[in-house]
Amino acid sequence: MTTALSQSRSPRILQAGRLYGEQALREAQRLRYRVFSTEFEARLDGTETGLDMDEFDAHCLHIGVRDLASGRLVATTRLLDQSAARRLGRFYSEQEFSLHGLAGLNAPLLEVGRTCVDPDYRNGATIAVLWSTLAEILNEGNYQYLMGCVSIPMRDGGIQAQAITQRLRERYPTTDQLRAEPRNPLPRMSLPGNVIAEMPPLLKAYLRLGARICGEPCWDAEFQSADVLILLRRDELSPRYARHFKTAV
Repeated sequence: MTTALSQSRSPRILQAGRLYGEQALREAQRLRYRVFSTEFEARLDGTETGLDMDEFDAHCLHIGVRDLASGRLVATTRLLDQSAARRLGRFYSEQEFSLHGLAGLNAPLLEVGRTCVDPDYRNGATIAVLWSTLAEILNEGNYQYLMGCVSIPMRDGGIQAQAITQRLRERYPTTDQLRAEPRNPLPRMSLPGNVIAEMPPLLKAYLRLGARICGEPCWDAEFQSADVLILLRRDELSPRYARHFKTAV
């Protein structure tokens, strides 16, 4: 469990840890629903309940960040290891991508997904606290790779997604053999010359850590987003940001 002081207008004490039990899971699902349905205009199944839930939740380890003053859950993500993926028959990412070369990585791998942060808590402190607990889990399981889908909103019709993808192709291709082939590729489109690629905060954070992109994006109609598959090698963490992972490096 990790605790940190958030630097904001009024100091907040944030604490990260593993989420156990039905009530904690429902809090995570409620936060996910609120963030995804509002910001991505995602078409989620849990409209009646206000919960974002799927068959993977029961097989994942969930972690989160709480504001100790209010008790609110303000950030969450979920983790799926190879043993759980085998029981399910697939990783979550395999719903969107054909993963070529996955077995060839030949090292323990952890899939991260459904990461979201309350809009009022989107700062470096919140994600750093969340990642500190993720680091503990990486260290305990001796996981050498972190893999997951990261979303780019498509509310502008895909212009930003195309511009960001072009930048990713040029600067952040993976050096590993894992290749992600999208099951529903994002249609190519001509871009105006003045488009500036504004990376989503989570994608930018992963790239700063040292993550690479494993291929072209997948069009996720449910979430109204273009999803890219990132792969982060633990032994290639950026020294500047490795401190977020503490003992995991």
